[in-house]
Amino acid sequence: MSDLTARPGRTVETAIDRLEGDSAKRDYDHVVTEEPLELRLIAGGATQTLAVTMRTPGNDFELAAGFALSESIIRSRRDLAGVSYCIDPAVDAEQRYNIVNIELAAPSLPDTSRFERHFTMNSSCGVCGRANLDSLRDAGIEPLDDDAQISRTTLYELPERMREAQRVFAATGGLHAAALFRTDGTFVALREDIGRHNAVDKLTGSALLENTFPLRGAVMVVSGRASFEILQKAAVARIPIVLAVSAPSSLAVDLARTFNITLAGFVRGTRANAYSAPERIIP
Repeated sequence: MSDLTARPGRTVETAIDRLEGDSAKRDYDHVVTEEPLELRLIAGGATQTLAVTMRTPGNDFELAAGFALSESIIRSRRDLAGVSYCIDPAVDAEQRYNIVNIELAAPSLPDTSRFERHFTMNSSCGVCGRANLDSLRDAGIEPLDDDAQISRTTLYELPERMREAQRVFAATGGLHAAALFRTDGTFVALREDIGRHNAVDKLTGSALLENTFPLRGAVMVVSGRASFEILQKAAVARIPIVLAVSAPSSLAVDLARTFNITLAGFVRGTRANAYSAPERIIP
């Protein structure tokens, strides 16, 4: 039986000085937990560190599965033999839940020399320097052929529905979110993390582990901006419509256009900017 008491929580209580006008008083606040997570690949009796990311604890197995999926290390649930924490007596107790083993069904480890992720990823922007469209094509990712459509009225409503489901954000104000909806606005799932790309990995990883992958006909809503990495993960997960509360990057727009993903940014109130495949957005 593993010791669950060592597992870090999603928030931490901390003492603060609460300032208001000319006054100040001692108080307490809850801040988002930020901890490193090491992802290890295991196959054929061999182990290799794949990446280290700063994340908010919780849904770690989904994050690991989603990351491996977005990097085309696995293509389906059948490629994944198991996901587990590294409960090794040689590892300090406080770190045991900061290491996740991704056990592959393959008889040997894949060639990871093509990856540039053998270093720490930043929680806000993910890994920089590997943002190129050729890497997706080389991995066999095809443009999406998906006739999903969403009405403008539903599109405008989804960011607020996402916010209503953000329980940890409501307590801390410090988390990004990624949410899945059906095109009629039905809520499917939401994941939160200090890193927006981690939230997306948790979301797609949950679909993989629950055998609801790929995500054809789905709408993904992300808090903040839409980066290349978020659109990359959408392309791999086969999500046809991506909505962002804030701006997209230029490379995110290029990727969305290249892979036929509907990308809308600045979705606020009854306004939005459609950057690619606007035909999926109907009156």
